Amino acid sequence: MREVVARGATLRQAFAEAVTTLLALATDPTRVEPSEVREVRAHGSSPEALLAHWIGECSYVLDVEGFLCRSIDLAVFDIEPKPGAEPLRLHAYVHGEPIDPARHDPPVAIPPILSEDISIVRIEGAYEIHLIIEP
Repeated sequence: MREVVARGATLRQAFAEAVTTLLALATDPTRVEPSEVREVRAHGSSPEALLAHWIGECSYVLDVEGFLCRSIDLAVFDIEPKPGAEPLRLHAYVHGEPIDPARHDPPVAIPPILSEDISIVRIEGAYEIHLIIEP
């Protein structure tokens, strides 16, 4: 078992930091050129479920599309509860490039992360996210 910890002054920043840090486990982001963009959308019933779904979508972009991440921009980060149980949602742009075997080592697979594997806490006016990664 391994734990990834990400922090941000806002929950939005902590989300972006958590996914960027997790994807950096797959490959060194400093070796990735931000030459292309992929859109990734997710939804969930809680912040933990939203983050778990987003991690799954970003893992899909890596594993299936062979796209490496350098940075992430969150265009929509809607985490306010709404009447009628409408889900929380986000829309992000992942900047990076397709895997180039001549320049990139094969990426390490990111195991699935469930909402139960995620802890989001507010500490001293900031947010801290803990992701438990099972091998």
